[in-house]
Amino acid sequence: MKRESTKKAAHAPRSLRSRADDGRTEASRPVRVAAQLRQEVARLVGRDLADPRLEGLVISNAWISADLRLAKVFFRIATTSEGAELDTRKKDAEKALERASGRVRKAVTARLGLRVAPELRFLYDEGQDARNRIEQLLDEVKRDASKGA
Repeated sequence: MKRESTKKAAHAPRSLRSRADDGRTEASRPVRVAAQLRQEVARLVGRDLADPRLEGLVISNAWISADLRLAKVFFRIATTSEGAELDTRKKDAEKALERASGRVRKAVTARLGLRVAPELRFLYDEGQDARNRIEQLLDEVKRDASKGA
């Protein structure tokens, strides 16, 4: 008597494989949706929202959770202002984005064809500020080293 193998076949026919088995990783959909989200929010902010507090605003990055229910949208302000003036502009831009988040959420959901509208959180992108500060410190070190030499 032959025993039937209880092991599953190592390779299922392509028609039976799940979408994640075709060489893409599980995280690829959230990454793709985040890229589309960034582009769509940037388009909405640049063209459709007429709030003067959003002038000079740049959408720098977006992140979305694996279940596509929470999205973080990172923004920067293209300006030469510093200190208290920059802080005021950041706060004003955050308020304007939060006020428009319902419209943005609805538009993004429709444009991207999502079943669930992700909750949008707008955060200032501190990355560039940190890079600028590091460059400033390195320049100071170079100047001090050249004076001491």
